[in-house]
Amino acid sequence: MPRGVLTLAGFECHSVNVTLFNFTLQRGTPIAEQLVHAALRAILRGEYLPEQPFPSVRAIAASLKIHPNTAHKAVQTLIEERWLEVRAGVGTVVTSRPRPRGGERGIIRDDVDRLALKARVNELSLADVTDELRSRWKQLEPAAKA
Repeated sequence: MPRGVLTLAGFECHSVNVTLFNFTLQRGTPIAEQLVHAALRAILRGEYLPEQPFPSVRAIAASLKIHPNTAHKAVQTLIEERWLEVRAGVGTVVTSRPRPRGGERGIIRDDVDRLALKARVNELSLADVTDELRSRWKQLEPAAKA
């Protein structure tokens, strides 16, 4: 069950206004993992552009009222996965979209297995699952330019 919607906006990062991502904190999933997913969603939607400053660990921790180590873990994961880069004198910035590593398709196999199992246990049809996947896929498309 959600603990509340966390909307974060308007932080200063190296004299540049940075808007933080929005997400609903869920119980049962590590907060750092939720932060990574929310950040990736924002990047894929174009809410963060390459070279744009990313919120600091301190800003994320203060905004969400979480331990800085938790925020650091999420940011470090995004750096390791090459979505963010630390630049001396600038801070953490969003990178150009990283190239997929070889064998990426196999990475989702376990997730798809879990999804299929959960859907079958809950007596959902394949159409229900594909409709939900299609809906979520569309949510990750870049936002329309104004």
